[in-house]
Amino acid sequence: MSDATTPHETPGYDDMTRDIAEVPAVEVIVTVAVNLMSAAAVKLGLTEDGADHKDLDEARKLVHALAGLMDASATEISSFHAAPLRDGLKSLQLAFREASLIEDDPGQGPGEKYTGPVYGGRTRQS
Repeated sequence: MSDATTPHETPGYDDMTRDIAEVPAVEVIVTVAVNLMSAAAVKLGLTEDGADHKDLDEARKLVHALAGLMDASATEISSFHAAPLRDGLKSLQLAFREASLIEDDPGQGPGEKYTGPVYGGRTRQS
């Protein structure tokens, strides 16, 4: 095999363990939260190809997991990190309410057991 066709070496387990050992816990928590937010946005249909990936059942699970992570880590990460994540979470909760055909009662939407009721989205019509 020539150098041009030699596959790239992937890092071994020890290399990856060393790398993650150097990452502060706050950074890991924020990275996981951002990944959950991104996945939820895709499942809520908020991306360019929104309709192709929209799945509210999956979005509910992701938003709920994000709210649980935020609740559990609130005292562990600074408000510098937490404030934008909370804002993003609330935006996703509102987007869920807007996208859902069946309205959850206040406090029953995704993640609201952790955040409290989120009001907004569509208005109920009698």
